[in-house]
Amino acid sequence: MSHATVRKLEVSTSAMSISRLFLTVGGLADPLARSGMLAPVTEHPVPEAEPAAGDPHTPGPAADSVSSAAPPLCPTRTRLYRAGQLLEEGFAAERISELLAADPQAVVWLDLYDPTQADLQIVTGEFGLHPLAVEDAIHPHQRPKVDRYRSHLFANMYAVSVGLDGAAITVGEISIFITPRALVTVRKDDFDIDALIARWDLNTDLVDNTNQVSALTYGLLDAVVDGHYHAVEQLDDAIDELQTHLFQARTSIDIRRRAYELGANLASLRRVVAPMQEVTARLMRADSHLLDETLRPYYDDVHDHALRTTETVDASRDRVDRIADTQLNEQGAQLNEITKKLAAWAAIIAVPTAITGFYGQNVPYPGFGQHSGFIISCAVIIALAGGLYAVLRRNNWL
Repeated sequence: MSHATVRKLEVSTSAMSISRLFLTVGGLADPLARSGMLAPVTEHPVPEAEPAAGDPHTPGPAADSVSSAAPPLCPTRTRLYRAGQLLEEGFAAERISELLAADPQAVVWLDLYDPTQADLQIVTGEFGLHPLAVEDAIHPHQRPKVDRYRSHLFANMYAVSVGLDGAAITVGEISIFITPRALVTVRKDDFDIDALIARWDLNTDLVDNTNQVSALTYGLLDAVVDGHYHAVEQLDDAIDELQTHLFQARTSIDIRRRAYELGANLASLRRVVAPMQEVTARLMRADSHLLDETLRPYYDDVHDHALRTTETVDASRDRVDRIADTQLNEQGAQLNEITKKLAAWAAIIAVPTAITGFYGQNVPYPGFGQHSGFIISCAVIIALAGGLYAVLRRNNWL
C-alpha cells in the first residue's frame, strides 16, 4: 500500500470519529433541551466586532467624580497685565483662557482664598498644575519650599505679623504657582493683599514683556521677607523694653515669664524665616527661568534680607537667653545681700544678748544691786553695738 493511500485512510478515520462525537453530543443535547436544562441552539450567526463610535484619540466625558465647579466658590481676585500695565481686573476666573488667548503678550494674576480642590479645578487644567502641587496648596501647614514641575514652579511660604507688644504672632500660609503666563496665589490665612498690589503698582518700571511673571513673583517675595524683618524688629524692640526693667528694684513686669514668651515667639518665627534663604536661592537658580539682568539685583536684595532676618532672629534669641540668665543671677545676688544684712543684724543683736545674759547671773558681780551696775551695762551695750554697726556699715554689710 502506498504512502498516499495510508494518508487518505487516516483522514477518513478521523472524520468518522468526529461525526460520531457530534452525533453523541446531539443525542444528549436533545433530551436536555426538551427538559429545559439546556437552551436550544439557534442557527443565527455571531455578530462581528465593530469599532466604538468617536475619535479614539479624543478623551470622553469626565467621570461623575471629577469636579467641574466654575467659577471657584472661594473668594477670588484677578488682574490682567501687559508689560507692567494693568489691562483689566476683577474679571471672572473662567475668562482666563479667553483673555490669554486674545493677547499673547498678556499675563494674569489669580488669587484664591482658602480654596478646595474643586475651586482649583478651573486652573488645574488651564495651566497644567501637578496634582501633588495642588494637594500641597490645599492642605495647610506645609513647610516653606520650592518644587519644580514640568510646566510650572510651586512655592510655599508664610507671611508673619506681630502684635504691638510682641506678645502675639500671627502666621499666614501662602502657596504660589509660577507658570510662563500666570501667577496663582493660594492663601490659607489672612494676608494684606492690598499692600501687595500697591507694591506691584510701584514697580511697573521694572517690567517688560519678558519678565512680567518674574516681576510679580519678586513683589510677593519682597513683601513676605519685609514682613519677616518687620516682625523681628518688633520683637527686638520688645526685648529692649524688657531689658530696661532688668535692674529696677521694683517692676510690674514678670521678667522671667516675659522672656519665656519672647523666646517662644522668636522660635516660632525662626521656623518660617530660616527656610526663606533656601526658597529665594532656589527661585534664583538658572533652571527657574525667573531672572534677567533687570531683576537679578532685586532678587539678590531679597535673598540678602532673608539672610539678615535669620541672623537677627538668632541674635535676638541669644539676647533673651542672656536676659533670663542675668535675671536669675540678679535674684541670687539680691538673696546674698539680704543674707548679709540678716547676719550683720544678728551680730549686733548678739552684743546686748551676751551682756544682759552676763548680768542676769544669780551670783554677785561688780555693781550688783547698785544703779552704777545698770548704767555700766547699758553703756557697754551701746558702745559695743554701735562700734559693730559702724564696722559692718563701712564694709557694706548694712
